[in-house]
Amino acid sequence: MKYIFVTGGVVSSLGKGLTAAALGALLEVRGLRVRIQKFDPYLNVDPGTMSPFQHGEVYVLEDGAETDLDLGHYERFTSGKLSRLNSLSSGQVYESVIQNERRGMYLGKTVQVIPHVTNEIKERIYQGGKDVDVLITEIGGTTGDIEGLPFLEAMRQFALEVGPRDCLFIHVTLVPYLGAAGELKTKPTQQSVAKLREIGIQPHIVVCRCEHPMDQGMRDKISMFCNVPVKAVVECRDVSSIYELPHALQREGMDDLVVDLFGMKRPMPDKNPWDNIVQRINNPRHEVTIGVVGKYIELQDAYKSVYESVTHAGIANHCRVNVVRIDAEDLEAKNGLELLKNLDGILVPGGFGDRGTEGKIAAAKYARENGVPYYGLCLGLQIAVIEFCRNVLKLKGANSLEFDPDAKEPVIMIMEEQKKIVDKGATMRLGSYECQLQPGTLARKAYGQEYVRERHRHRFEVNNAYVGQMQRAGLTISGINPRRNLVEIVEIKKHPWFVAVQFHPEFQSKPSEAHPLFAAFVKAAMKHKSGAAKKVAAKSAKPGKKKASAKKKAATKKAPAAKKVEPKAAE
Repeated sequence: MKYIFVTGGVVSSLGKGLTAAALGALLEVRGLRVRIQKFDPYLNVDPGTMSPFQHGEVYVLEDGAETDLDLGHYERFTSGKLSRLNSLSSGQVYESVIQNERRGMYLGKTVQVIPHVTNEIKERIYQGGKDVDVLITEIGGTTGDIEGLPFLEAMRQFALEVGPRDCLFIHVTLVPYLGAAGELKTKPTQQSVAKLREIGIQPHIVVCRCEHPMDQGMRDKISMFCNVPVKAVVECRDVSSIYELPHALQREGMDDLVVDLFGMKRPMPDKNPWDNIVQRINNPRHEVTIGVVGKYIELQDAYKSVYESVTHAGIANHCRVNVVRIDAEDLEAKNGLELLKNLDGILVPGGFGDRGTEGKIAAAKYARENGVPYYGLCLGLQIAVIEFCRNVLKLKGANSLEFDPDAKEPVIMIMEEQKKIVDKGATMRLGSYECQLQPGTLARKAYGQEYVRERHRHRFEVNNAYVGQMQRAGLTISGINPRRNLVEIVEIKKHPWFVAVQFHPEFQSKPSEAHPLFAAFVKAAMKHKSGAAKKVAAKSAKPGKKKASAKKKAATKKAPAAKKVEPKAAE
């Protein structure tokens, strides 16, 4: 069993998670079983109650754990299915320690950070890496943060316990470019590593995040001041797609260095599956434009898994997908629907609260009436149902009880078991649930099977009291939860491709294996674009025919007068 710890320095958001994920991908190509986990120093028990403005996306695991978005990268880049054991926060650590103290498990001793808190952290490392060859643990935050010190101390102790041949540290740091000086600066990296060494951790590899290439002199300088071999100074420049990162790290020899440090004989095979992925991204045959209508559009990470899943669908279809981010509130303004023109598909992701909901409903209506492929996720399904009930069933008061507790037509209602819940954290319908797909539907065609399992994160469901009316009016219930008869997927019969789901399929998509519904959605967008192009071509051809016909009529009208003067010329 081998252990890798990934730390970060200088600033946050350097890409520790992506570095860990890309390294895990390379090690898997070499035939190793890899698992990746995240330790976050914040005091929240989990990010489930955190605002997207603070934290970005909440990524849900198979067992219902609400986790950091980096775990999404881990699952997308590697084959392992993660569990709540692979996500740890300071809140969980201290909660467990205090519960143990209340139960008398410390035998009356004074409870302290060392050894009780650090022991709890070390125990989670052992638990998180069963049945794999390599466990990669990313430590959130930045080296030197006061809340992160217990985790780094636990790492130091753990490395001492397992021995130097089975444990290594990778430090991701910033090498900034100063425009005024016209050069990269290594001092922040030196200071960051010095801080880590003060704690008692000597990194084995230093990954240097930079926008410009590093010369040999800089590598030598970082090697000397950070006490690592020159070959262990890894340049990590920005890439156009995150799926090019495994190649970038491989060119730097990072995976070779890791297996050498562990004393493993795991050569890289001749064929790397990431070659095909990168080739499809860089050389697409088709191109479409998808509009994502949401309320957190300005945030880079709020819909992270959605954007990545759209990219995966593009890879599966040899297609470049241009994503247009549309603020739902902008659609509520006069002429707001102009933003939806020229789109090949419309996607409404999940969310909470009533801000922007009318704009999303307008987007669903536009897609339904204009034959534009529509894909709704979680809230996107509820939005589609509300729009259908208002404008097809003519139920003017149709709404969700989440948006209007006094709605006259509550077509979306809170789940029965949710009504008495007070605590907000980890109390929604979370994790993987079964869905039965109806034959002859778009969903069944996309999945190619009758039963599937998908991950959920919501409190509200479609009100079954209205299902009969909706079905008679043309809304197909194409997927249900067989145990509780809950609506999971809806489609519109007389529409090229209108599918909405109550779950979050974006949590099970990979670049090597796009989620079936995302792939089908992008394929439908390609077909829509092709049809729209044909219509434009047909329209552009028609005016020419009309003009020719008009000239002919004009010539015919003039002909009688011409015949009187010069009959032969008129003929």
